[in-house]
Amino acid sequence: MQHLEGKTAIVTGGGRGIGRGIALLLADQGASVIVADYGASVTGEGLSSEPADEVVGLIKEQGGDAIANYTDVSDHSQAKELVDLALNTWGKLDILVNVAGILRERMIFNMSEDEWDDVIRVHLKGTYNTTHFASIHWRERKEFGRLINFSSSAGINGSAGQPNYAAAKAGLIGFTKSCANALWRYKVTANAIAPGASTRMTDRGRAVHNLTLAGQAPSVEAQGTERDPVHVAPIVAYLCSDAAANVSGRVIGASGHQVTLYSDIVPERQIFSDGPWDIDRLFERAPTTLFRGLESQVSNPPTGEA
Repeated sequence: MQHLEGKTAIVTGGGRGIGRGIALLLADQGASVIVADYGASVTGEGLSSEPADEVVGLIKEQGGDAIANYTDVSDHSQAKELVDLALNTWGKLDILVNVAGILRERMIFNMSEDEWDDVIRVHLKGTYNTTHFASIHWRERKEFGRLINFSSSAGINGSAGQPNYAAAKAGLIGFTKSCANALWRYKVTANAIAPGASTRMTDRGRAVHNLTLAGQAPSVEAQGTERDPVHVAPIVAYLCSDAAANVSGRVIGASGHQVTLYSDIVPERQIFSDGPWDIDRLFERAPTTLFRGLESQVSNPPTGEA
């Protein structure tokens, strides 16, 4: 049974890693797919048509319908052309999966303005760009729409060496919830995925570099294991289907053979004052009530060393 028969989809970043697995599975489940991939390196340099072309070739070999596209989603006009391609080819767009992204790791005190801007531009603006034009169509159509954005554990918990990436991925959670609230009346759902997999993006850092020098990259070694990015795709396919009409505005983890539904941020403790806070009273009450017994949520608490 094909769960996405007759659906049309765009998958950005669909040429490699997690996006590749999603594009292949959506097509396997009956969707017509635009595989949009700029073909750049992890840090955003270079341009290659090969990743998107390869995935489209695999889909067509299996009898599926797919188009390769090399859009830079961070460019507003190119994002419009991408959505227009789906509309002009199939007359509609049912599914938009925003996976495309880059990395520019640096500690906050070392990060340049360009390193900040480039990552925010691709992840956050790129997702806005494609979603903006897709939402115009969905609002007019009022029939069906599925928006899947990609967040990260870095967006949920923070990541010391990725302040730009963490900020973008946290921002995408808020963006997704905003879209869920705005588009539900047009029969559109919006959800965010926090994936866990071994990809080019995780083939980074000194320890991983040493492993790469000793043999194949960890992302290559992960193929066929629980860390294989193909395991992220099934829950995405489900969320893109008619069956998931009741799921919107949620953050869902997908890693290996495990799928997690994250709870929303909810109040944990509250204290009240009869009027404007007296500063001395606040200092007296807060440690014994609101912040009593709290431990640092920092993943690597400071040791006192500079």
